[in-house]
Amino acid sequence: MSDTKETIENPLEKVQSHDWNKERLEQLKQLMPDLFTNEGKLNSNELLKVVDPKSVSETERYEFRWFGKSKAKREAFTPTNATLVYDEERSVNPDNSENLIIEGENLQVLKLLSNSYREQVKCIYIDPPYNKDKDFVYQDTWKQDVKSYWEDAEMMENGVKVDTNSESDGRFHSNWLNMMYSRLLIARQLLKEDGVLFISLDDSEIHHLRKLCDDVFGEENFIECITWNKRVPKNDKGIGNIHEYILLYVKNSSFKHEFTMKKGGIEEINKLLSKLKRQKKTIAQAEKEIKRLYKKRDFDRGITLYNSLSEDYRLWGKINMSWPNADTFGPTYTVKHPKTGKPVKIPDRGWRWKEDTFNDAANLEDGKYKNVIELHDGSFLCGKIWFSNDENTQPSSITYFDEVQRFLLRSILSTKSDGGIEIEKLFEGKSFFSYPKPSRLIKLLFDSIPARNNDIFLDFFAGSGTTGQAVQELNEEDGLRRNYILVQFPEAAEEKSEAFKAGYKKLSDITIERNKRVIDNIIAEKKKETPDLFTKDETKKEQLKGLGFKVFKLVKSNFPRVEYAPDPEKSDEENVTLLKKYITEKEAQLVSAFNREELITEILIKNGFQLNYTLEKQEQFNQNDIFLASDGEKETLICLDVSLADETVAYFKSHTDQKLIVLERALDTTKKWNLKHYMGDKFNAF
Repeated sequence: MSDTKETIENPLEKVQSHDWNKERLEQLKQLMPDLFTNEGKLNSNELLKVVDPKSVSETERYEFRWFGKSKAKREAFTPTNATLVYDEERSVNPDNSENLIIEGENLQVLKLLSNSYREQVKCIYIDPPYNKDKDFVYQDTWKQDVKSYWEDAEMMENGVKVDTNSESDGRFHSNWLNMMYSRLLIARQLLKEDGVLFISLDDSEIHHLRKLCDDVFGEENFIECITWNKRVPKNDKGIGNIHEYILLYVKNSSFKHEFTMKKGGIEEINKLLSKLKRQKKTIAQAEKEIKRLYKKRDFDRGITLYNSLSEDYRLWGKINMSWPNADTFGPTYTVKHPKTGKPVKIPDRGWRWKEDTFNDAANLEDGKYKNVIELHDGSFLCGKIWFSNDENTQPSSITYFDEVQRFLLRSILSTKSDGGIEIEKLFEGKSFFSYPKPSRLIKLLFDSIPARNNDIFLDFFAGSGTTGQAVQELNEEDGLRRNYILVQFPEAAEEKSEAFKAGYKKLSDITIERNKRVIDNIIAEKKKETPDLFTKDETKKEQLKGLGFKVFKLVKSNFPRVEYAPDPEKSDEENVTLLKKYITEKEAQLVSAFNREELITEILIKNGFQLNYTLEKQEQFNQNDIFLASDGEKETLICLDVSLADETVAYFKSHTDQKLIVLERALDTTKKWNLKHYMGDKFNAF
């Protein structure tokens, strides 16, 4: 055998998702290089000395442990070779929205999202399996040395194999904890620093889940265990159980977190305000509609006093400015009317505020009101002070409705458990899920978070798709543009089920169809209220903005795996030659059979691009098809041609500020060297 050994770079390794284990070890090595051997391996004994100098025995320290915990952690940070493909046929208004519905095993999907959406998600809500029955579909067997997910999927016509988590198994709780642990570890990576996590669960595993979340997120980031009073008793233990739980954690408690909720009836009022604004009702007409609603619903005085509207349809009410104490007197300074200039009537016991406070509220400087607005009824607004049409009526301070309609989120929430009824209304009386969460509850949770436009709300146990409905309806109510990502396992519907009889072979089909119908209902309501806005393309596009989603499916990688095993009977040179031949043949299979759009998606998502990327063909290149890919945060040029022209290589030698991704097969040794030499890290060959 020759002493010379050639190192072969495996281009197919690049198609894996981000290797978090490697990154974490590199970070540790930078901080504490003395913990590593000369070969760069972590010395676990040295690490133990740092973590536990006194070598405290295991029995003397508190730790939440269960069978399989270490394996579950390794599985969480093991890269995946899977990818996502766009399903145009099942997408709805894809150009109008950033919403995503992903059909696939959620652990693998989370791994794929972990690079592109790291620290990008504002809120995660999940309603995981309660570990109470035998239908436990999350097997976590995405390994190449066992029967794979794809083999299972191909064996079953309408879905995937369902595993069993029998209570007779001594690891009943451990299996559930392992399933949750690996997913929560990745989920934490996706949350923004000010991100929030809600998890719904009943009493079967809540005590274990609390410990698990303390382990993943830290005890200091626990906020509350909310009790959800669902009002409908369930008698399976000889007692009428009417509650479940919602664990609330934050990513980082050093950020200020305040969770608030609206007063009762607010939702209906805000919905009417949005409708009146879209219909462009006059302020006088809109105020009549508001008062009509108050009378119909018999709201209390704490709400009905807010019965006036500003020009931007902001609801406000008048607050008496008289001194409130019957035993004392307030200040009695002179206030002049903004139009007549005459002094207004002073309250019998004086003013509630000091003169300086009044002047600031009225925008009064040097005896003049800076901003006087005449209202439709002849009265006036000066800052936050209301004046009648003359000086004979005592002025009032004003308070805007949106300033007083919220209070702190309560640790006990009571809503009807009517999620099933919601689905029945959408599906002509058919109910496909047992005890789905009501969208009202999910909206209440999401609305408790101070959100911004384009904040992402993730649900990787999407089920019937309640999270999608909650986000869409909440956007319509408050005008924000939240986006959602739903992930649902393609679990086969049982043949005897209502879903199967209705034509839904997989539960994920219902997730998609439900959100399509929610969107259709919202659009129909808008057309009914404001038909004129749908007659012109520019206004129609604005009305449809945010009302849609893109569907992606989890599939095998477009890049074939290298499964070559060296022949011990052959020399190193012979094995190297055979390996090169093997890789060449695999690459040839890729080139001859690939779908360009699917391959671009895989390459981009594994290079940190979000799924909302756009592609634009670059016309300046005559010899190759080169596209500019951008997701709003980053961009790169990408070419999937089987050969990169000399003219193209020459261009990039002189334009080294641009990023470029090409197929390894498209380059000979000289071209690859030139591009790497001139472009450095901005060049990437797959």
